[in-house]
Amino acid sequence: MPNNLLAGKVGIISGALNEESIAWKVALKAHEEGARIVLTNAPLAMRMGEINKLAEQCNAPIIPADATSVEDLEKLFSGAQEQLGGKLDFVLHSIGMSPNIRKGKHYGELNYDWFQKTLDISALSFHKMLAVAEKQDAFNEWASVVALSYIAAQRAFLDYTDMSQAKAVLESIARSYGQRLGKLRKVRVNTVSQSPTKTTAGTGISGFDAFYEYANKMSPLGNAPAEACADYCISLFSDLTRYVTMQNLMHDGGFSTTGISEEIVEAITAVTKQSE
Repeated sequence: MPNNLLAGKVGIISGALNEESIAWKVALKAHEEGARIVLTNAPLAMRMGEINKLAEQCNAPIIPADATSVEDLEKLFSGAQEQLGGKLDFVLHSIGMSPNIRKGKHYGELNYDWFQKTLDISALSFHKMLAVAEKQDAFNEWASVVALSYIAAQRAFLDYTDMSQAKAVLESIARSYGQRLGKLRKVRVNTVSQSPTKTTAGTGISGFDAFYEYANKMSPLGNAPAEACADYCISLFSDLTRYVTMQNLMHDGGFSTTGISEEIVEAITAVTKQSE
C-alpha cells in the first residue's frame, strides 16, 4: 500500500532495462509513492530493453545518456530539471557492465582496455554524475543519491572478475562525494549492496545460478528480492533517512554477517557421507 513517502519529490532513475531490472522496480515504486521521475539509459541499452513501456506506466519522460560522457550527463541533468520543473530530490545510479565478463575472460587474462571500460561504465560514471550535478547545482537540500553495489567489493568471488574492483571504486566514490555534497548541500550519498538477483546483468555471470542458491541457503532471511531492494531505495530517497550518508548498506538477508548456516552444513555433510 502506498504511503506517499515521495510526494512532491522529483528525481532521475538510470539503468532500467526490462521488468527484471531493480531500477525498473524502483521507478515503479517511486511513481507509486508520489514522485515524478525522468528515466535514462544508454542509447544501446534503450534499443535492447523496454524502457518505453516503463515510461508509459510511470508517465515519465526519457532522456538518453551515455553515463561515461560528461556532455551527455550535462544534457541529462539540465533536461531533467527542465522536465521536472526544478532541482532534484533523488537519483538512482544502477549502471554496470564488464566487457571482460561478457567475453568470458577469467581474472588472470583480463583485457586491460576492457578493464578500463568496466571501471568507466560501472564506477567513474557515478563520479561524473555527481560532478555534473554539483556544477549545475542540481540538487535540493536533503536530496538522496543511491548507487547499487555488491559484496564482491569486499570479498573475492569467482567469475565476478573486474566488476569487483569497479564496485569497490563505486563505494569509495560514494564516501568521498557524500562528504563533499553533505557539506555543500546536505545531500546524502549511499550505496546498497544487494543480494544476488536474477536480473539480465546478474544472470549473465558464469555460475550465477549456483551462487544464487548458495547465498539463499547462507542468508537467514534468504536472498532479498528485487522488489524489496526497490522498497529499500525508496526509504533512502525519503525524508525518513535524512541522516544516513556515506554508507554501504547491506541488503542481503544477512548473508554478509553469517559465518555458516545449518543448510550449508547439512548439504556438505550429505555430500561427505555419499563419498565415504
